[in-house]
Amino acid sequence: MASKSSLDLRQQVGQLLIMGFDGTTVSAHLRSMLGTLHPSGVILFKRNIAEAAQTHALLLEAQKTVATPMFRCVDMEGGTVDRFRDVIAPIPSVADVAATGSMTLFHKQGKLIGQQLRALGFNTDFAPCIDLHLEESNGALGPRTVSADPAETVRYAREFIGGLRDAGILGCGKHFPGLGGASLDSHHALPSIDKSWKRLWSEDLVPYREMRNEFPFVMVAHISYPKITGDKTPASLSKTWISGVLHAKIGYRGLVISDDLDMGGVLNSASIEEAAVATLRAGSDLFLVCQKEEHVWRAYEAVFRRAESDKSFAKLVALKATRVANFKSKSLELRVRMSPVPTHSKVELLRRRVWEFTEELRAHSIVAPEDRAL
Repeated sequence: MASKSSLDLRQQVGQLLIMGFDGTTVSAHLRSMLGTLHPSGVILFKRNIAEAAQTHALLLEAQKTVATPMFRCVDMEGGTVDRFRDVIAPIPSVADVAATGSMTLFHKQGKLIGQQLRALGFNTDFAPCIDLHLEESNGALGPRTVSADPAETVRYAREFIGGLRDAGILGCGKHFPGLGGASLDSHHALPSIDKSWKRLWSEDLVPYREMRNEFPFVMVAHISYPKITGDKTPASLSKTWISGVLHAKIGYRGLVISDDLDMGGVLNSASIEEAAVATLRAGSDLFLVCQKEEHVWRAYEAVFRRAESDKSFAKLVALKATRVANFKSKSLELRVRMSPVPTHSKVELLRRRVWEFTEELRAHSIVAPEDRAL
């Protein structure tokens, strides 16, 4: 593990970046880019995932380009957010699993997803989604959420993340402070929710409060709460939200990562350069840029240039790079070697487990009331 002293400023900045890219292989161009940026991690999407062995090879080659362990990430929830549906098999949605009320099935879903990630070479899942299941956000979030009841959301999330942990995968609570009341999709626009602090504390923030010691990561959303901040600054760029609420009031001590800065919800409020600097100043440890290669470079260079010209910001970057390095050095999930290349029989085994889980879920869900009484 490289220490802070062994990383120059460019590498320190890289350790605050998790990036997406195009393609299903590590091209010479991508290899050069990864070697230059020295990112803390990479995130894959369906565009990067053609089949199991290819995905494993892609992640292995990406890891070889940097000297520090990578967060090898995907956002894999099941249902509408399922990156492996065509590679392995479709996994039921959060809503379908949560509807059973079975803590055993909650845990099994997390473990099943975690086993898939581990087999394909990942170590980090940006899940579960702990936004509340409210009518306002049904169009934007759909079956990704558990319940309007924060206690039920905690029951599910605790078991799901425990299942991920059993499979050797880091999980992430998202999207802080909550997208549950948002009618707009933050991929395209900045949602604004007119909700009081009292309601937020007793509703949307409950999962973060209850699980503050259980999430390796918390992802901060592009959403504004004007009654809290007095303006429409996205939470992802807000010191009030990240430093003031998540760190100080809730007491969260894990890693904080921005949602993808390459989204309309933040780019309508700030340039990619401004957003990258602002989210770090606000309290994020890492920033995520998933879509355009140009934006990855621009965000990275903006943080580097600001650190070059601003000693206090350079100190902040160094502290965050050390914090990330310390997390990585203590993380069993990052220290464990990648699993072997997934064989056809391994993929078939994973596929069968999904089928068995789906059948178990169906049997649990469709038993007729008269049968339950017998």
